[in-house]
Amino acid sequence: MKLSEFTELAEHVFGPALARTYVEEMVLPDLGSVTAREAIEQGAPVRKVWTSLCDAMDVPDRDRWEVPIEARPRR
Repeated sequence: MKLSEFTELAEHVFGPALARTYVEEMVLPDLGSVTAREAIEQGAPVRKVWTSLCDAMDVPDRDRWEVPIEARPRR
């Protein structure tokens, strides 16, 4: 998983403002009690960070892995 995919999914699942807050401030115990941003900066696999964040927020598996076409921003 690329960082850009992580960001796109986080903004879709949580909304842009909450996604930013969760990534910057929520401590994820299963990643060593660091935030998602810190874990990524320390070299944790982005997919593992995404899974940890989703687990912490009880995001259903069906909502974790794809932004529907109609929800993607037009370029």
